[in-house]
This record gives sequence, structure tokens and C-alpha cells, in this order.
Amino acid sequence: MSLPFNEKDLPDLLSDEKSKHGAFSAIIKEYSQKLYWHIRKMVLSHDDADDILQNTFVKAWLNLGKFRGDANLQTWLYRIATNETMNFFNTNYIKHNGFTSDFDDKLADNLKSDPYFDGDETQLKLQKAILSLPPKQRLVFNMRYYDEMPYSEIAAVLQTSEGALKASYHHAVKKIEQFMLKCD
Repeated sequence: MSLPFNEKDLPDLLSDEKSKHGAFSAIIKEYSQKLYWHIRKMVLSHDDADDILQNTFVKAWLNLGKFRGDANLQTWLYRIATNETMNFFNTNYIKHNGFTSDFDDKLADNLKSDPYFDGDETQLKLQKAILSLPPKQRLVFNMRYYDEMPYSEIAAVLQTSEGALKASYHHAVKKIEQFMLKCD
């Protein structure tokens, strides 16, 4: 599936009141599933991912005037979704008195009881290993490993250098390997 218009025309379509709603509906239809899974891999919960996805599209709608087409649409949307996801983590870490392991344990427990999770014990172990990563490193790992995003695109989304991302991904893989070996 692809957008029913050329992405170069998007700033004009979104600034015109006649085409704005149709263009944004097409964007939602095109990117909902990709963004949902990007978010879901971080928060693990279907309900939380749905809430964050909705916040992402609300924020995108409210900031349409800021999208000038300089960045790729997908990059812009992923940046918003990533920021909303990080806001979710920051808010929930504060609620858990700054103890990230408490919140990560809660996410892992939620995953076990999630009716949408159909993985086996190994998949659950992998998710726990990924949860053991700091949130930013978890993002880099998920975007590279699951979404197969090139480092250049991840760098645009996270607004950091490719070198830093490569190092972060390498460290994430090593930590996951160590976690999986320790659990065996």
C-alpha cells in the first residue's frame, strides 16, 4: 500500500482546507500499522501502544503546519511516535519512583498476561532481555533489528549520529546475548 499522492505534494495538500482531512486520513491508513508495531515493541502492551499511537496522530495533526517536507514523512511520524513513547516511559518511571527495573518488570508481567502475545518461553525471554536495555538503546535495537531501518533513517528519527547508533546497537546485541546466556 502507498499514499494516493506524491509525498512532495504533501505540504500543499495539508495546508489546503479542502484536501487536509483526506490527505491526513490517507497518512493514518498508510502508517498506523507500522507506527503501532514500532510503539508496541517498546511498551509491549496493546492498550498502551494504542494510546500512544492515538497521541502520535493527534500530535501530528496539531503540528501539520510544522511539516514542511524537509524530512521524509515516515521519519517525521516515527520521530513523533518515538517522542510520545519516551514521554510514556518518563511518566511511568516517575510514577515508579525512578526505579526503571520496577516498571520494566511490570511491562514483562503485562506481556505474560497479554492475550495478544502468542510467543513461547524463548520469545518471552528475548522480550525480557530487550526490556533490560535502557529505553533509548531499546529503541535503537528495535528499529534496527525488527524494523530493519537503515542507520541513516534511525539517525534522522533520533537526531543523532550514525556512529553513535552503530555503537548503541552493538552494545544492545551484546547485552541481549549475555542476558540470554545467563538465563539458560
